[in-house]
Amino acid sequence: MFILVNLKAYPCDPIEVATAARDVAEESGVRIAVSPQAADISRVADTGVETWAQHVDPNGYGSHTGSTLAEAVAEAGAVGTLINHSENRLKLADIDGSIQAADRAGLETCVCGNNPAQIGAVAALGPDSVAVEPPELIGGDVSVATADPGIVTDAVDAAANVDEDVDVYCGAGISTGDDVVTAEELGASGILLASGVAKADDPRAALEDLVSGL
Repeated sequence: MFILVNLKAYPCDPIEVATAARDVAEESGVRIAVSPQAADISRVADTGVETWAQHVDPNGYGSHTGSTLAEAVAEAGAVGTLINHSENRLKLADIDGSIQAADRAGLETCVCGNNPAQIGAVAALGPDSVAVEPPELIGGDVSVATADPGIVTDAVDAAANVDEDVDVYCGAGISTGDDVVTAEELGASGILLASGVAKADDPRAALEDLVSGL
């Protein structure tokens, strides 16, 4: 199982979370990555933790003021990027363009979708992975794996019907080791979470709980 921690724009200490994630990953053998704000990518990557961007735009070099360039986040130390998170939705053509931009920069990609139908659609664009995240459960106390396990299994099937090489992650409400185990039992190969770690009083303890059942 892969654990991808999205720090969003939460007022947490990205270095504290990154250091905790690095140490728990080393001790447990579980792959853990942290996705900070673009401005913090270099500092987070310097801790040695696997580092992802939260977004890249579909454009390359040029007159694109305000864009997040895939090549720039890769140079800063990111090795992957989220695309189309529910809080930063893109049109399908732009999702395709962002995947291509990430591929040019050598970034691994995880494209988010709200439901199994969207997961099937974005899986057809050739990302490395997809994450199913019903918006109503994001940031809540109930995980999608518990609230509606059918969404997870249907998303796994939808992706496999398009491209068996695309991994499926489970997002929205994941916060405990039991949630991670349930997601794995439903066929997910990773989880995407944010507040369960970024808002935790003790990020290391939260991460240790997440890997406890693996």
